[in-house]
Amino acid sequence: MADDRSFDFRSDNVAGVEPEVLAALTVAAQGSASSYGEDTITKRVEARLAELFAHDVTLFTVATGSAANALALAQLVPGWGSILCHREAHIATDECGAPEFYSSGAKLALLDGAHGKITAQTVAAYLARDSRSVHHVQPMAVSISQSTEAGTCYTPAEIAAIAEASGKHGLKFHMDGARFANALVSLGCSPAEATWQSGIDVLSFGITKNGAMAAEAVIFFDGAMAGDFAYRRKRGGHLFSKGRFVSAQFEAQLTDGLWLKLAGHANAMASRIGQALDSIANVSLLHPVEANELFVLMPDAVIDRLEAAGFRFYRWETAEGPCIRLVTAFDTEAAHADGLVAAIRTAAG
Repeated sequence: MADDRSFDFRSDNVAGVEPEVLAALTVAAQGSASSYGEDTITKRVEARLAELFAHDVTLFTVATGSAANALALAQLVPGWGSILCHREAHIATDECGAPEFYSSGAKLALLDGAHGKITAQTVAAYLARDSRSVHHVQPMAVSISQSTEAGTCYTPAEIAAIAEASGKHGLKFHMDGARFANALVSLGCSPAEATWQSGIDVLSFGITKNGAMAAEAVIFFDGAMAGDFAYRRKRGGHLFSKGRFVSAQFEAQLTDGLWLKLAGHANAMASRIGQALDSIANVSLLHPVEANELFVLMPDAVIDRLEAAGFRFYRWETAEGPCIRLVTAFDTEAAHADGLVAAIRTAAG
């Protein structure tokens, strides 16, 4: 029972591949195609992304979100530089030092912020007291997650304010968009408004969590900034010989807005759970539910009963008390969400 999809809320990574994406891979497998990203599918995807973002883009596909983040940041920051980010950012807590490794030692400057978000004020305060001494690493970039590790979303206005505060000091701006689609649906804004129009220079655009198999991308909104990134990607082992299979997944997701439909469904399932939890005693939400993640405070005894019933999730360490993280996905059904809520209600009773 523990392996049943209806009981598994550990991550959107546990979900399978969306049927239309899988079908696109089957079509891409027919016949021959140019290798190393020179295929027609990749070129169509780059043109589609330029249309979607209403801006010229320079696209590089990679296999993993960690590679997208680490390689992108290494392009912006040398080994004597530093990257400002939230202390719970994925690049700080879950990438095993990859940003530091690929950048030959760049340092992460960890900032605090409520609900997983840094602010323009926090960034400005840090940069105001930072020394440009030759003895210190030099701040060179800011990185934010969209949506955040707390399941919240930066508004375009918040992003623009951070861009203004950091841009005064010449810092570049990177966005970890592993759940970019979920954030867009939540915000109701355009891809352009959420990125380059608000000051983002480089986007790590992920679709793996949103129904793809292994498909991530680094998108530069200024081709000159990409510079020698092609060599950096190759040296890092992320230049696919059969690149059409990554691009085919992007093309399928970007056709008829499928990527937003999938993310919208995941968000709706998270909201369904969050709203239902309001009526259960001794259970509360740690953060607002703005995308497809929920952080639920509840007694350890309740958590133990849920695990004993076969539900799977991650226990989360918080100052506020025992907590679990729940993540919904494109294949989470209303019955799955309702079953979880019913189990929590029973366990908390």
